[in-house]
Amino acid sequence: MVLSMPKDKYDNSNTRNGRRSHKIMSAEDVASGKKSHWPELEITGTIRNLSPQLWKMSHLTSLYLNDNHLTRLPPDVSKLTMLQCLDLSCNKLRSLPAELGDLVNLRELLLNNNMLRVLPYELGRLFQLQSLGLNGNPLSPEILSIYGEQNGTAKLLAYMLDNLAGTFTHNLPPQRPWITLEQPNRSRPHAIFSVMCYNVLCDKYATRQIYGYCPSWALGWEYRKKGILHEILNYTADIISLQEVETEQFYMFFLPELKQHGYEGIFSPKSRAKTMSETEKKYVDGCAIFFKTNKFQLVKEHLVEFNKMAMENAEGSADMLNRVMTKDNIGIAALLETKEGFAETSAYPPEVNPRQLFLVANAHMHWDPEFSDVKIIQTMMFMSALKSIMEEACHSFRPGSSNKMDLSTVPVIFCGDLNSLPDSGVVEYLSTGRISTSHLDFKELAYSECLGNFSSADHKPSEVTHSFKLKQAYESDILPHTNYTFDFKGVIDYIFHSESLTCLGVLGPYDPNYFSENKIIGCPHPHIPSDHIPLLSEFELQLPFGPPNGLPNGLHIARR
Repeated sequence: MVLSMPKDKYDNSNTRNGRRSHKIMSAEDVASGKKSHWPELEITGTIRNLSPQLWKMSHLTSLYLNDNHLTRLPPDVSKLTMLQCLDLSCNKLRSLPAELGDLVNLRELLLNNNMLRVLPYELGRLFQLQSLGLNGNPLSPEILSIYGEQNGTAKLLAYMLDNLAGTFTHNLPPQRPWITLEQPNRSRPHAIFSVMCYNVLCDKYATRQIYGYCPSWALGWEYRKKGILHEILNYTADIISLQEVETEQFYMFFLPELKQHGYEGIFSPKSRAKTMSETEKKYVDGCAIFFKTNKFQLVKEHLVEFNKMAMENAEGSADMLNRVMTKDNIGIAALLETKEGFAETSAYPPEVNPRQLFLVANAHMHWDPEFSDVKIIQTMMFMSALKSIMEEACHSFRPGSSNKMDLSTVPVIFCGDLNSLPDSGVVEYLSTGRISTSHLDFKELAYSECLGNFSSADHKPSEVTHSFKLKQAYESDILPHTNYTFDFKGVIDYIFHSESLTCLGVLGPYDPNYFSENKIIGCPHPHIPSDHIPLLSEFELQLPFGPPNGLPNGLHIARR
């Protein structure tokens, strides 16, 4: 047996000799206590069996076992989870363990010149594989034909993943737990209702280039839409806010399906749709709000276009024009009015039917982590627009009132995929009602002259504020993630609500053991139709004791 320095990495830009270069530690390095690090290992000779100690070297990124006499590869190879390159060429392998498919970080797998007649379908899990060597094996004509095509490695991996059916037909996810936070106060008039927030992953983004770990058939819209609809209807929320809804799918799928279950809805696509043909705009995604018609009726819907607001409030800021205005994200809002019977208990006489106004807002902020400034400014613009919507609503229902409007009398529900982590400026701003203009998320860019346009009247020059007192439905670490992909797992979806609403409970996370036991490295998955998980919260609204005299802005009388 010969132990030597590692062979070339999968990066083809390097020369073979260059990739085998190494550095020997000097006596001074050793004397100073410098630690050696060798993430690559080559074992060459007439090796027939491998020591179990090899599988304990979980730090390895490259393992070269070529030019030996190996007849089998132990399943324990799956313990080398950091491997990016595995060379098994020129051995006597007749089969491969299914566990080889667990090495999802592999970029290069060389199996040339062995005795392989079949390949385990689990190899289809190696979605990051760039180079697959199969030459010199007596494989079936079907496998060799796919492999021989242009871009054959990617096509063969897709074929194998799509045929890995047995793994996906069982083990449905366990029901997510309901987490009770408060008990309703039944000693006074109140109403209870539920809200869902869900990014459904629109069809044009659901590609194997992005989600290579998911079978093609499970990425297709015809398959996923059934799971998405099941998720939505399973929880029967009174208010549903969806992001990444394609225009055509709203009108042809979501709206007709949900109407059958007692919902009505509003929708608007991203601003780019205005410049497109009728055919093109069908595939533009946007935001939708649905509501139960037996509890709410729509008073007015609103569209907030962030690029338009950026242009109108740039105040000469080049960054506002070049960074914010060029992003066409949107927010929508639905001013709802409750219907008779909304309250579970009432202290009002039968001839009086009090109606409560609600403002439901939904937004999808820019995605790129490098544009934290854009995310926070889009959020500021949306909150500023919601204040204007609220002022218009309250004045229209109480015309001529000289009293100063109290925004807290109209409950607000703000749902969204904010593409921002819990420690971001976006969440700080929404939660506390203010943020410093020197916050790191602004990236020290020239926004100072225009940020005041989005602040409430009592703000300081050094900060931006909003007029709503908001709380998060999902506090602390209830959910470890709302977006679960191979490359990213974190909380970026939120439900915010007025302090006048009490959050009674939320839908909890998936059992983490389900993901590990079923080797789910990212979503979507055949049993989880989006890369986001739906949020669900239940709220209680306390109503004033009647008979109503001097009702607040948000409550008014509808007489029979």
